[in-house]
Amino acid sequence: MCLQLTPHNSRRTVYLYSFEPLLLRSLHEKLVQIPSMRKPRRKPTKAETGEAPPSAPLTPEERRHRTFQRAIKLLAARSRSVAELRELLHQSSAATVKVVDEVLARLREYGYLDDERFAFGYASLKLRQKPLGRQRLKRDLVMKKVDKGVIEGALDMVFAEVSEEEQIDRAIEKRTRIRGRPKNRLQAKSLFDHLMRQGFPYELVADKVRSASKTGLDEDI
Repeated sequence: MCLQLTPHNSRRTVYLYSFEPLLLRSLHEKLVQIPSMRKPRRKPTKAETGEAPPSAPLTPEERRHRTFQRAIKLLAARSRSVAELRELLHQSSAATVKVVDEVLARLREYGYLDDERFAFGYASLKLRQKPLGRQRLKRDLVMKKVDKGVIEGALDMVFAEVSEEEQIDRAIEKRTRIRGRPKNRLQAKSLFDHLMRQGFPYELVADKVRSASKTGLDEDI
């Protein structure tokens, strides 16, 4: 490599050829060893960056208090079964198995949690809103994580007050008021499928659809 130098106020040009490799290496090593004149960059504090300092671990009493308050808020939103509430409480980082068990036990003691009352109240409310069959209500309560034995007992009490036949008559009346009575097999099949989805038993649905239809339907509905 050749460097071309032109001194100030001079017409002469001086050519400086590259240093020898050993000389260049020696010069590089000396430059590296020279300490930097710049001050090392200071790391900003957490207060300056806006980061919150690490919080101290929660005490067992704080965990119980937070979990209990969360349970009250969840129950205030709507009624829930014990298993359903347990699952929601375990989603909190403050909850442990022991804390959740203690909170649920206290809620039972205070009367805030009762699966039998919950199942009966849920089924009764649904029937007031629209006519449904026993199987539909049973399926819904299973989704709410209520024990099957509790479900059967609650539904026995509910349908002791109003029979499934009364419920299916309400369902057919509501449907035919909007769409009219089935006039052909296709319409009868549509009504049949609707009543089955509402959870009414097969034999009861078949009998009611035949009675509601204006055309004679065979046994293969």
